[in-house]
Amino acid sequence: MTKIHPVVMPKWGLAMAEGTVVEWHIVEGSEVGAGDDLLDIETTKITNVVESSHAGLLRRQVAAEGATLPVGALLAVMAEAEVPDAEIDAFIADFNANFEVAAAEAEATAPEPQIIDAGGVAINLLRMGKADGPPIVLIHGFGGDLNNWMFNQPMLAERHSVYALDLPGHGRSSKDVGAGDLTMLSTTLLAALDTLGIEAAHLAGHSLGGAISMQAALDNPARAASLTLVASAGLGPDIDMDYIEGFVRAGRRKEMKQVLQALFADPGLVSRDMVEELLKYKRLDGVDRALTAISGAVFAGGRQTGVLGHRLHELGIPMQVIWGAEDQIIPAAHAREVPATVKAHVLQGAGHMVHMEKAGEVNALIEDLIAR
Repeated sequence: MTKIHPVVMPKWGLAMAEGTVVEWHIVEGSEVGAGDDLLDIETTKITNVVESSHAGLLRRQVAAEGATLPVGALLAVMAEAEVPDAEIDAFIADFNANFEVAAAEAEATAPEPQIIDAGGVAINLLRMGKADGPPIVLIHGFGGDLNNWMFNQPMLAERHSVYALDLPGHGRSSKDVGAGDLTMLSTTLLAALDTLGIEAAHLAGHSLGGAISMQAALDNPARAASLTLVASAGLGPDIDMDYIEGFVRAGRRKEMKQVLQALFADPGLVSRDMVEELLKYKRLDGVDRALTAISGAVFAGGRQTGVLGHRLHELGIPMQVIWGAEDQIIPAAHAREVPATVKAHVLQGAGHMVHMEKAGEVNALIEDLIAR
């Protein structure tokens, strides 16, 4: 029997319980390629696109625009033209009849974050996927947390083991950052790999996380199977200190919203929940001290202190940089500050959070690099 592929409400981030169908990009009966945009989903945190994981025909749109549905609910059905309509109808009826049981089972087996000891530093991380081979380790940027990879980790985990972690001073990890410099942060990353028993990993770092990934790879080249630098620090001296200082200082909703809007090409992506969640994080004991220490060490004097791009030629591994053309925090021109052996990709219509605004393209680039 020809297989029928369901399109379901994705789970973006640990807290997502439901989403709203904003707009369909594909009409019923259309031919769809793997990776094509199907529809936009709005959550309390952010709006993003659902891409097709299979090629074929969009045989049925089950969810109407404006509908709010729980995670895992059926949105559409993909199948080849020769699959009878009656078979599609039966599939939808069976899916919906068993949805509550399937959703409860999925919730019971959903991955949970864990705290590990990384050289004496408590690090919070989330693992998804169980594939063999070197895992992917995702490292977020200044002021972020592992949820910054909500549009990347689940998709990459379909073929790989993928770890996303909270850096020291961030998320649920320890707020003790010591000197707060790249040496401390990369040492902690490598210690986390030791604790997890990971000999080598595909490292993907965003912003500050990119500089940490570079430092870790240069400190211990055998631990990096590949390197993906997303809007990365560490490739040039320039940094928008108004953003860095504004984030450290922001304590009210209006201040935080204005700061966060600089991260996206589309400032409308900054939701009330996103703002409130970061303000809650900012109020945790030790956060202000940690962010101030990291900022003072890594962005001393309003410039990046750890510029490492000129040393990438020392690494004999596949490497790439990915940037949003409209990045207001670190200039996309830094994508040119790498050796010719490093692939550079500048994506239009995206800002500093290019891995969120152009998640499908970024995921595909990471997959391609790993395949090499």
